[in-house]
Amino acid sequence: MGGLKGKEVLVTGGLGFIGSNLSIELVKAGAKVTIVDNMLPRQGGNLFNIKDIEDQVKVNFSDVRNQLSMNHLVKGKDFIFHLAGQVNHVDSMRNPIQDLDINCRGTLVLLEALRQYNRSAKVIFAGTRGEYGATVKLPVDEDHPTNPKGIYAVTNLTAEKMVLVYDDIYGIKGACLRITNTYGPRHQMAHDEYGVFNWFIRKAIDDDVIPVFGDGRILRDFLYVDDLVECMLMMTENEDVYGKVFNVGTGRPVSFIEIARKIVEIAGTGRVEFTEFTRERKEVEPGDYYADITRIRNTLGWEPKTSLEEGIRKTVDYYRRYKKEYW
Repeated sequence: MGGLKGKEVLVTGGLGFIGSNLSIELVKAGAKVTIVDNMLPRQGGNLFNIKDIEDQVKVNFSDVRNQLSMNHLVKGKDFIFHLAGQVNHVDSMRNPIQDLDINCRGTLVLLEALRQYNRSAKVIFAGTRGEYGATVKLPVDEDHPTNPKGIYAVTNLTAEKMVLVYDDIYGIKGACLRITNTYGPRHQMAHDEYGVFNWFIRKAIDDDVIPVFGDGRILRDFLYVDDLVECMLMMTENEDVYGKVFNVGTGRPVSFIEIARKIVEIAGTGRVEFTEFTRERKEVEPGDYYADITRIRNTLGWEPKTSLEEGIRKTVDYYRRYKKEYW
C-alpha cells in the first residue's frame, strides 16, 4: 500500500472495532492518521484498541454531528474512512431517534464539511449487509432489492445514498461498502447486541454456555477483520470504486450452530445450547445471508484470505491475552 505513504487520513469511529484495526494498518502503510470518536457508551470505542499506535496518531474526542469539529477535521485530508455510527441493532429499535441522528445527520454533517472545505477528499463509507433485509435470492449481489428490517439498516442505507448523491452532484468521490458480519480482535465483548460471533467467543473463553437462537441453521457470511481492512486499503489505490456500492464478505455460508461448535472446538472450553429468540431479535432477524463478491473481486482483485479456523484461533488468542480490557 505504498500509495498511502504521507497521505492525510481521517478515520471516523476510529477507536471502535473496525476503525482501530484499520488505523493500525494505515499507520503501517505510512499514512498520517487522525481519529475522531465520541466514545459513546456501548458502541465499542476503546483507547486500548490503539495502544500500539497511540503515539503515531492524532485522536480527537468529538462527534461527527459536531459541525465545527468536522469543518476543521476534514481540511487537508486525502481520504476519509467513515465508520462512525450507531451500530447496536437492538438500541436502534429502542432509541430510533438517536440512531437517525448519528447515522444520517452525522453523515450529512461530514459531507457538508467536505463540500465546503475539501471537495478533493475521497470517502469510503462502511455500510452493512443489513441494508438488504430479508433475502429474495442467494447469494446476494449489489442489485438485490434493499428492504431493511431494522432502523439501523434503514439509516445506514440512507447514509449510503447521501454519500452517492454528494459523489454525483458535488464530485466528492465516495465509495460505499455493504459489509457482512465481521469478527476478530478489538471488538467490544460487554454485550451481544451486535457482533454475536465475538460474543460466542467470549462465552467459550469464560467456559460458559453459547446460546444459539432457534435451530441454529440460519446462514451467515462471516468475515475476519484483517481481510476487511485489506479491502479498505486496496480501495484507496483504485479510482474505479467511486460512485459505486460493493459487497464485502467471503461468499461462503456457514450456520450459527456450525460457528458455535467450531469456536468450542478451537477454544477447548464452553458448550453449546439452543435457546428461543428474544422478541427484539426476532423482529429484526432477516434470515439467511451470504454475499456475492464478484463486483469487488473484479474491481480490486481482492479475495478474503483468512480461513474460519484461523480467524477464530487468532481471535481467541487475542482475548485470552487481553481479556481484562474488554470484559
